[in-house]
Amino acid sequence: MDILLNTPEIASEILGGNFLDLMLRFGLNLLATIFVIIFVYFRATGKRSYVFTYILISTTIFFLCFLLGSIDLQLGFALGLFAIFGIIRYRTDTIPIREMTYLFLVITLSVINALASREVSISAILFTNSCLMATTWVMETVWMKRHLARRSLIFDRMDLIHPSKKQELIDNVMERTGIEVVKFKIGQIDLSKMSVRLTIFYKEDTTPDVLSDPEMSDKSFDQD
Repeated sequence: MDILLNTPEIASEILGGNFLDLMLRFGLNLLATIFVIIFVYFRATGKRSYVFTYILISTTIFFLCFLLGSIDLQLGFALGLFAIFGIIRYRTDTIPIREMTYLFLVITLSVINALASREVSISAILFTNSCLMATTWVMETVWMKRHLARRSLIFDRMDLIHPSKKQELIDNVMERTGIEVVKFKIGQIDLSKMSVRLTIFYKEDTTPDVLSDPEMSDKSFDQD
């Protein structure tokens, strides 16, 4: 190996511009993906199942785009990737909209970092990555803190289904479930079984162990 590297022609071919560009772009893409997925997504949701998927999809798409980027089909290739991964739907579970958004984000980062033309400066690529990372962090840590998660349940106290007993119903649900209900909506009423379907809305940060309805499609419950 030392002999190969000491030969100027061979060394320049092995460690040439494309290889150095590949290492620089991959390092940038990996750092951006880790920040978005580990330090933003995982800290906010605590869900490990998608972390594995996001990191590997980001890495795979980056190398696929970069190594095939010399082909004169860059725009169509990028749009094709978005179409494939945008339409794809796992047969076992439906991906919640929040996780689908992160999937589009890691695809976007990988495509930009791999296929940005050589005329685009590194500072422009860094600025784009920084904007996407900062926007994700702000939306997750500031905006989503105000977000109300929802959960459906079957309620058996028909005597409380009355506009004048709204607060009593909320107190009853909170006492029986421990969920700090902010508001609720009444769904289907089954008079034969004396039950009603309630959709309750609550703050995720006050009850982090309760799955919302969109998260119920993720059946891979992790144990810490």
